[in-house]
Amino acid sequence: MSLQPQVEDAAEERSAFFIGAESEPVSAAEEEEDQDHHQLILQKANALASENNLKEAIDWFSAAMRYSPVRPEQLSTFVDCILRNFKRKVTEAAAGRVRDRRGADSDVLLFDCPNCHGFLGEPLTLACGHSYCKRCLQRRLLSQCRLCSEAVGGEERANVVLCGLLEKWFPSEARTSKTLGDVDELCRRKHFQEAATLASDVIHRDPDSTVVARLSRAEAYMALKQYRLALEDTEFCPESSCSAEALYRKAMVLHEMGQVDESLQVFLHCLSVDEDFPCAKRQVEKILCDLLSPADENVKVGLRETAHNTSPHLRSKTLMSDAQAQPQSPVQRRDQVRAASAHLDHHEDNQEKRWESLERPNLSRAHSLRVHGSSCGEEGLKRVCSAPQLGDQEKGSLLKRKLSVSDTEPHFVDSGSSKHKKQGVVKVSKQRSAKSKTWRTVPKDLLDPVDLECSLCMRLFYEPVTTPCGHTFCKDCLERCLDHTPQCPLCKESLKEYLACRKYMVTTVLDKLIKQYLSQEYAERTKTHLEETRELSDLTKNVPIFVCTMAYPTVPCPLHVFEPRYRLMIRRCMETGTRQFGMCINDPQKGFVDYGCMLIIRSVHFLPDGRSVVDTIGGKRFRVLSRGMKDGYSTADIEHLEDTRVQDSEVLGKLVDLHDAVYEQARVWFQNLKIHFHNQILQHFGPMPEREADIQATPNGPACCWWLLAVLPIDPRYQLSVLSMTSLKERLVKIQHILTYLQSIPNN
Repeated sequence: MSLQPQVEDAAEERSAFFIGAESEPVSAAEEEEDQDHHQLILQKANALASENNLKEAIDWFSAAMRYSPVRPEQLSTFVDCILRNFKRKVTEAAAGRVRDRRGADSDVLLFDCPNCHGFLGEPLTLACGHSYCKRCLQRRLLSQCRLCSEAVGGEERANVVLCGLLEKWFPSEARTSKTLGDVDELCRRKHFQEAATLASDVIHRDPDSTVVARLSRAEAYMALKQYRLALEDTEFCPESSCSAEALYRKAMVLHEMGQVDESLQVFLHCLSVDEDFPCAKRQVEKILCDLLSPADENVKVGLRETAHNTSPHLRSKTLMSDAQAQPQSPVQRRDQVRAASAHLDHHEDNQEKRWESLERPNLSRAHSLRVHGSSCGEEGLKRVCSAPQLGDQEKGSLLKRKLSVSDTEPHFVDSGSSKHKKQGVVKVSKQRSAKSKTWRTVPKDLLDPVDLECSLCMRLFYEPVTTPCGHTFCKDCLERCLDHTPQCPLCKESLKEYLACRKYMVTTVLDKLIKQYLSQEYAERTKTHLEETRELSDLTKNVPIFVCTMAYPTVPCPLHVFEPRYRLMIRRCMETGTRQFGMCINDPQKGFVDYGCMLIIRSVHFLPDGRSVVDTIGGKRFRVLSRGMKDGYSTADIEHLEDTRVQDSEVLGKLVDLHDAVYEQARVWFQNLKIHFHNQILQHFGPMPEREADIQATPNGPACCWWLLAVLPIDPRYQLSVLSMTSLKERLVKIQHILTYLQSIPNN
């Protein structure tokens, strides 16, 4: 059904329908029914909000709150709807400036935090490989990565290598970052006066950190109830890279001062700049939950009167003056709910029709809303009744002023401070911001490639990956270590969860740093890596050999890989792109036999503990020319085997007859197997391949021969002798002898 606005009287009836004043004893069944209706009303409200029908959504959220308490987080969809309407008031130019600045900073300023765009002090690296300053993550100023949108875990630790490099190259900025961390720690311990004093010292000593220091000091001033000083600090940088945090901090100050409507507006400004700012969204949800609660009825009237789709008829009157009827008790309310939806009982599972029954309640009085206001809160309610404009400019003129965006200062609301003083602060802040936003460069005399070496291979980092414990290694080196034990090679902390996720993402800052400042060393390291990869991708030289079982062309061969050496081997086959390795059975003297079959990897399923299930299928046969060893697993130089083709037509005809006879004999044997063995073969090897029209179409001959060789219960050494044959006739004769022997055994 359509969720478009109904007639005006019906909207008022809905508001009246869910109001109750007195509480009466109710049974468990009645409470469950009440909860069911409450959830239904919330679903309706969220559906309207998701379709941007803000005015009706307000009505239904208000009704839900009169019916039963609503948690702030349940207003998330409603907040998104309000934010969409609010952001229409933000000019495209202003939004474009914010986006352009962020993009430029993240690409150019290598040592800046992608969130606050300040110095990357005490950097923490996320699972996605991007690094942020400790302050942003500790204060939970972002819920997802600004660069790739991956969720932030919140348990990240400092990147040891990156911290050491920044302290060495930029000691002054690193000391300031640690001092600001001390300020935040003092605030957490509620030592606000000491925090404000320490932040002031930082501001006087290091102008480049003015923005971050002032925001930390603003928090301390707010706790000390020095609101004027706190507002001055938040307004110091209206166009700074910390604008979202500055807006949030200003909104918190206004909220503490009791200016709820102004704080709501600034919270929305914060979300328009950064829609993923988690703290701001939670505050908006709490404020709206308070404003829409039954105690603040005047507020709801103001919001409804100025919402997106308010009609001129409803704007011309207030629900305050229309309220005439007495409030209803919960029992009366339930009776009316039952009466309103009685005609749809046989479709109770149809949610759309249940909504319809609630939209058209059967009430004797259409205008029964009564609002009870508190005289002591009258002034505050009047202020909130002129709350933010949430719709078109023609509708809700009382709210337009609160949410309209200034052309000159699109992200800020005037707090009433001195105009001249504010302009002076803005001018100074822009000048300082311009000076501080310089591209930091690494001092050449302090640049040492040794500082960027992997502690495992003792070579320059190649694809550096940082573990959750903060240590960095080459990606390949770390994976090889985790093949043996799920612990950090340096601190021995458990990495079981990290291993289970297998998200070894390159640490972006270190990777860019190496490529930018150590380009020559990186080129040499890349050359070495490519040579090693090229050597591994040769399918005739140093081919990796899995010493395990017999494998045959075209026959599936599932493997359970748990040994560290074979974990490494399988991973290399995948990374080089060959997706192939050799399979041979064991030989006590030589290590493995002289003949084998290549296996092609179709898929790999990694288990949480590092083991893997590898689905492979047989490829080409080969003969071993020489043996070797690499990183614990066997290798071999090989030559591929192919069947000798029969050219004479008469000989070929006899070969086809022999093939058909063996195929029919094999089919009869398979059909006469006991059902238990028959099902086992089907489960592991699949059905018997179809007869082929051209028995010399492939270098390995008909697939049915290899399927039979795999399923026949014979000694592996005998199977190996058949695998090594390059004559199809000899292979068919061998299989025929085996089938004849098996069929001669009783009860086989």
